[in-house]
Amino acid sequence: NDKIEICKETVVNYEKVEAVKNELPSTREIADLSEIFKVLGDPTRLKIVLALAKEELCVCDLATLVNLSVSAISHQLRLLRNLRLVKYRKSGKMVYYMLDDDHIESIINQALIHIRE
Repeated sequence: NDKIEICKETVVNYEKVEAVKNELPSTREIADLSEIFKVLGDPTRLKIVLALAKEELCVCDLATLVNLSVSAISHQLRLLRNLRLVKYRKSGKMVYYMLDDDHIESIINQALIHIRE
């Protein structure tokens, strides 16, 4: 059933509304969180993040994996790096990318569990 159920009567519980409002993140934090979900909403970037959750990879590896040019992958990595979702390390002439921390992997794993249920 696609119908959305709504209240038959308009009664606002201001005490609950105020309590919830006080528990919400700041406007800035909500905007930052929204930006993360927006960036992860792109299938290519999500595939990059999923791959980096398994193994650190260089730009050439990622380009091959997602079938894009090195310059296209670099652009995607820049967006992910600006949001602190990925980081890199240099090893000689190579640059390896990895997830910035375990938080992003945890978020994605929770979402996977949700869609697989």
